[in-house]
Amino acid sequence: MLGSLLMIITMGLHPAGGSIEHLIRISSLIIITHSLAIVSIPFMVLGFWGLTKRLYDQPLLSTFAFIIICMGMIAVMFAAAVNGLVLPLFLKYFKEPSPETINLIKPILMYNTSLNHAFDFIYIGAACAATTLWSIAILKTNELPKWIGYFGISLALLFIILLFTGFTLVDLTGFRIFIFGLVSWIMLTGYLIRRPSLKQSGS
Repeated sequence: MLGSLLMIITMGLHPAGGSIEHLIRISSLIIITHSLAIVSIPFMVLGFWGLTKRLYDQPLLSTFAFIIICMGMIAVMFAAAVNGLVLPLFLKYFKEPSPETINLIKPILMYNTSLNHAFDFIYIGAACAATTLWSIAILKTNELPKWIGYFGISLALLFIILLFTGFTLVDLTGFRIFIFGLVSWIMLTGYLIRRPSLKQSGS
């Protein structure tokens, strides 16, 4: 839940892109927001491990989901590092770029963006797959309310459909939508994990 809160803050503060001159001016904000995203990752992984342990009746599904989300978290860490650390550190060498310099570094920035998007796609796919597997495990056990399982599956399917219908999830607006949707499931699941299981309550 703490990791999710840090992700919400990150996406809320995340600056929009723009010209090279604009990116240079906001380089400090870029570093701060993406550093928050990187800091959130260990907390997220710890929470996912807690969910995995809670769903002990379905060890194959829950463990596989954990492995997949770990791959996704590594990918999103690389995305944050590339876009939030590499980019501003690179641009600091061009504080007052000439038109010739801007034309020279534009292809490098395009490659940086493509690399960042590749990591984002890996993260989105991993998060959808892991959420689906955990949700199926929830439906097959009596550890958490089944509605959170149906919600997770529906959310993952929605994002997969959006991807295949051409909706851009890797620009700032699309990624915010994805993160806020995913975080809503994580926060609700985190809250439910802290409660006694339905088995223990006799429901």
